[in-house]
Amino acid sequence: MYDGIKGFRDFYPGEMAARRVTIDTIEDAARRYGFREIGTPALERAEMWTDKSGDEIVEELYAFEDQGGRHVTLTPELTPTVARMVVAKQQELSKPIKWFSTRPFWRYEQVQQGRQREFYQTNVDIFGSSEPEADAEILAWAADAMTGLGLTGDHFEFRISHRDILGGVLESYETDVDTTEAIRAVDKSGKISTTEYHDLLVEAGLSYDQAAEFDDLIAGGDLEEVESFAGTERVTAAVENLQNVLAAAEDFGAREYCTISLETARGLDYYTGVVFECFDSTGEVSRSIFGGGRYDDLIESFGGQPTPAVGVAPGHATLSLLCQRAGVWPEEEVTTDYYVLQVGDTRPEAARITCELRERGHVVETDVAGRSFGAQLDYADSVNAETVVIVGEQDLANDEVTVKDMESGDQLQTPVEEFPGDLERPTYDDLA
Repeated sequence: MYDGIKGFRDFYPGEMAARRVTIDTIEDAARRYGFREIGTPALERAEMWTDKSGDEIVEELYAFEDQGGRHVTLTPELTPTVARMVVAKQQELSKPIKWFSTRPFWRYEQVQQGRQREFYQTNVDIFGSSEPEADAEILAWAADAMTGLGLTGDHFEFRISHRDILGGVLESYETDVDTTEAIRAVDKSGKISTTEYHDLLVEAGLSYDQAAEFDDLIAGGDLEEVESFAGTERVTAAVENLQNVLAAAEDFGAREYCTISLETARGLDYYTGVVFECFDSTGEVSRSIFGGGRYDDLIESFGGQPTPAVGVAPGHATLSLLCQRAGVWPEEEVTTDYYVLQVGDTRPEAARITCELRERGHVVETDVAGRSFGAQLDYADSVNAETVVIVGEQDLANDEVTVKDMESGDQLQTPVEEFPGDLERPTYDDLA
């Protein structure tokens, strides 16, 4: 007997039914906003990550040398891939470019709540617009996707910040600060103690007094105070941009879900402007549900023309935890519209009824295992069949079939030539 690999999940039909409802809801929201679906490869050149983050990142990848001698990896995230795709056809693509996709990714990391080594995300991105409305549309789509799942503002919140506010405040100190490392420390601040956080800021170049001052300033989240403290054009421009994004989010119906949180930094270095993360309002789901932001320099770093970009990537594992906590996770069960039950030598007529019902778009099963009447009825119940159509030899001798409502147990006979007839979805209630 073979065991599954740690960090890789099996999804049985009931689980997949709930996941499919969730994915369809998210993707339908994206389509309503005009995002177009793309497909992307599972395998990419590992250099797309090592060139940006160093060779040490290989320890977090499923990387190997293929038979052609290329250093490749299973993709750990989508952003570099879509950046490569934009660069490849940049002149041909109409701007703004609005793409989405749902697919698995792979990272070799510690398995914990909401994190597996194979995980699924829906990525939604806009390329080619630096306007605040683009950021706001990403937030609005995310809000629509969440509320479409049955969640409300009591269940989640978007924590919004701006990388240039953090970088600008750090640069305002009259000391040599490694802003990249300091922002990484901010990103970790919610997961470590205050002492550890301040130690990281000191390692990045601040004194302990400055670290405590910076911590208090950022934690306060007062944009006017932050702007006054820094006194730089960079911070002033970032504050104005953040306020413009929030104003657009107000018009787009997403502002009520947004909270200014300057401690939200996002750990990836390619973020350049507004960043945000979605959290469970109660804190019961310990990890962020998802995050995103603006990455205006990435396309150019991949060899393309300067192209502003903003995006978000809801992770399905943490999203399912939130939905379960909120009591809106879809039922994990399969559903069937009809089961066509055969008794005796009735396959031709049973097949006709099955085919006609399927042609109308219904989920229809029929016996393919030569089972008895009772076994077929038990199976129909196990797949939650709403209606059973019994095609028996005696019924056909009377030119009839039996239609049974599985919930009530009521049944009746109806002329075989009139079933399914002109009704789009004939049930016991329609025929009674």
